[in-house]
Amino acid sequence: MKKTLPILIDMDGLIRLGSLLAKDAAQLLNFLNDEKLPFFILTNSTRESGNDIKNYLSRCGINFPVNAITTVDATIEYLKEKKLTASVYCDKNVHSRFKNYINDDNPDAVVIGDLGTEWTYEILNRIFNQVHNGAEIIAMQKNKFWKPDGIKLALDAGAFIAAVEFATGKTSTLIGKPSPVYFNTALKMLGFNTGSPFLMIGDDIENDINPAQKLGGKGIMVYTGKTRFPLAPDTKIQPDYASQNLTEVIDLLKDILSN
Repeated sequence: MKKTLPILIDMDGLIRLGSLLAKDAAQLLNFLNDEKLPFFILTNSTRESGNDIKNYLSRCGINFPVNAITTVDATIEYLKEKKLTASVYCDKNVHSRFKNYINDDNPDAVVIGDLGTEWTYEILNRIFNQVHNGAEIIAMQKNKFWKPDGIKLALDAGAFIAAVEFATGKTSTLIGKPSPVYFNTALKMLGFNTGSPFLMIGDDIENDINPAQKLGGKGIMVYTGKTRFPLAPDTKIQPDYASQNLTEVIDLLKDILSN
């Protein structure tokens, strides 16, 4: 292969389907490692940290260093940088990671992640009142829906955040994809400058492919997650490349990087 491009990769719906590693994920990651291609897992997961992703892959037999960041890591960095306290609504597995910033009585901000089936009217109303009383809204991600079990679609945090925005008239600060800051952070951590060409491999036309294209990157759509094949005829956003699985992605990468 002649070219070396940074490669950003989504996690859920692509590398991991439900709780299971996709059958050809190890093949893709081993290929990237063997070819010494710079890659970074960039996920909108609000249920784990980058270290959790690395540990998961290690348990699945990926025995080499993997770069990974989640919206949990990025949100904590945002709170630290802005010196903000927050009332945090997210999965209990990561809530303790925010312990240095928690303030439920008079928070500077409300951090909203994924609560899964724990969402209730009471929780939404509490968030509404905190924002109405002056707290800013920090959205770890704003995905519309996802496949928590790898099969069935379910509402994601974006739907509930939209309700809070509508009721308060405030706009949230987005941390995860499609925020350009999130993409550029990953590129920077790989040693590439903002504006560098890159590839984004994902299963979401709005949160993976479109923002990558807006930043000058190219998107590889993989139809293993939330996006159904084929795309609707009136879909305005079109991926640069598409594949049905990660094995096909390897062939695409060989072709893209050899030209």
